[in-house]
Amino acid sequence: MTFATDEPRNSTFQSEETAETAEAASKEARWYAVQVASGCEKRVKTNLEQRIQTFDVADKIVQVEIPQTPAVKIRKDGSRQHTEEKVFPGYVLVRMMMDDDTWQVVRNTSHVINFVGAEQKRGSSSKGRGHVNPIPLSSSEVERIFKQTSEQEPVLKIDMATGDKIMVLSGPFKDFEGEVIEVSPERSKLKALLSIFGRDTPVELEFNQVEKQS
Repeated sequence: MTFATDEPRNSTFQSEETAETAEAASKEARWYAVQVASGCEKRVKTNLEQRIQTFDVADKIVQVEIPQTPAVKIRKDGSRQHTEEKVFPGYVLVRMMMDDDTWQVVRNTSHVINFVGAEQKRGSSSKGRGHVNPIPLSSSEVERIFKQTSEQEPVLKIDMATGDKIMVLSGPFKDFEGEVIEVSPERSKLKALLSIFGRDTPVELEFNQVEKQS
């Protein structure tokens, strides 16, 4: 009899069919932008990925991303901390096949506000906002976003801006107080107006020479 050999062969066919179905779904999936509560992007990503498994829709919601670019944060002591900055704060990108089930999984995730799309207004007698019809991102938008995240050079960031009051910690102007008039993160320097001999004088200082006054 051939029953013993037929069963594994059928299992092989089924696994191959499942893989082909998943691959086809992945090709049909489109990218959508989802608005989320401020500061909750990572939490939404984690929760949504868990819900995808719970509701068994991994074949239709295939990717969740928070586009980020590299950044270097310069601390007050001049040391540098490598970090990442969100390209679109308050948004998460989801690659998915849109239907009622997947819409519900994403839309009902904690801290999700809504899909980005065209708002379908209700009748004039109805109050409140209408239903949002999700609109997928274009191929050119997706390409631009992910090209930006992969190719952009790290951006230098410092917790100092024009108008901030500073105290000089070292150098010939130690203990002088002043006001920032220019910040140059790429050079790790700033210019500040210091009162020297009763006159406001612009002086260039290293980031690690000054401290921001609260």
